[in-house]
Amino acid sequence: MPTILVVDDSPLDRRLVGELLAKDAGAQVQYAVHGADALATMAQSLPDVVVTDLLMPELDGLGLVAAVRELYPLVPVILMTSQGSEEIAVRALQQGAASYVPKRLLPQYLRDTIQKVLRVSLRDRSHSRLMGCLQRTESTFLLENDPALFGPLITYLQEGASQIGVCNDADRTRFGVALEEALTNALYHGNLEVSSELRESDTNAYYEMVERRRHQSPYQERRIEVQARLACNEAVFVVRDGGPGFDLSALPDSTDPANLEKVSGRGILLMRSFMDQVLHNAAGNVVTLVKRSGSDCRPISQTLSGGHYSSVKSRTVTLG
Repeated sequence: MPTILVVDDSPLDRRLVGELLAKDAGAQVQYAVHGADALATMAQSLPDVVVTDLLMPELDGLGLVAAVRELYPLVPVILMTSQGSEEIAVRALQQGAASYVPKRLLPQYLRDTIQKVLRVSLRDRSHSRLMGCLQRTESTFLLENDPALFGPLITYLQEGASQIGVCNDADRTRFGVALEEALTNALYHGNLEVSSELRESDTNAYYEMVERRRHQSPYQERRIEVQARLACNEAVFVVRDGGPGFDLSALPDSTDPANLEKVSGRGILLMRSFMDQVLHNAAGNVVTLVKRSGSDCRPISQTLSGGHYSSVKSRTVTLG
């Protein structure tokens, strides 16, 4: 049973969020009225996830994100954003928050976002001495159009990145969120060609189209290829879908706080906030995510094809 700590100085908003989460019978909800109150609650009992407003007295959402990252790095923080808090939200994402949901879209997205973040934050905390000796690994996965495959793959990649030293405990969840966004984009918008605008206007129609296209040609024949290259100082993930691609310039500027509440481009904002480098190919059907550590060993990108992210494969695993 996950425990969710809701932090908001507005009694009305706390009640709204509590009612939304009460629909999930497996969740236990706690409440705090500002960041300082939240830290006092966490000192007594740690939640599995924190959902917080940004603009609060005593200690605001940005300060709470920083404190949780320092004191409880394995507890993810999800932001509730509103008009006027966009710039703070972008800073909080860059400094440690795991995801965000605009307040006006809480009924549509809050529970899904919490479930997504919880999936990638749960981990086995025991460490293998053998895996701690790992210096470099390369693998390629070929996924069918089934989102149920994302969780196991992300857990595998998180564990590898953590054991090799690229991803620490504080970054583990954010690292997983970035990977899930890349995989989600590849499946829904790439292979199945279903738009974000449809989800915003009609969630039921969106998922009905997703299920329909998963069993129709040419969509059902498409696959998602994930290349993962891990070394002691750098992790490189290349996610390639089988769709026609998209025009990246047509998306709103995801780094502009004014566009924070737009659904389109949300995944790109999260990837850019959580990874050190995000690259797209010209066609728009390949995204490369790079996460670096502070190690002095030679970067993978300098050892592959003259500094480019090539298609080296040491192991291919087909899932599905």
